[in-house]
Amino acid sequence: MNVAIIIYYLLTINLLTFVTYGIDKYKARHKHWRVREASLLLLAALGGSPAALLAMHLFRHKTQHNKFRYGVPAILIAQVLLVVFVYKYL
Repeated sequence: MNVAIIIYYLLTINLLTFVTYGIDKYKARHKHWRVREASLLLLAALGGSPAALLAMHLFRHKTQHNKFRYGVPAILIAQVLLVVFVYKYL
């Protein structure tokens, strides 16, 4: 698989994740319909975990919810371990 495609994908998913967390925070402050928590976590699981973690702290959003407080870092760790495994053993 072409490395450039993977890099573009990761840049895109992280940008989308960061913007989505920001939109959800905006909607929370203005009492609008919110982005589903499952959608936010899915974006992190699809490769946007670095942006999700950054957005959580930058926007102070979802930091009190245990599934985000522990889930997003766990997803990031699992993704890093997967990359290390694939790079080292495949």
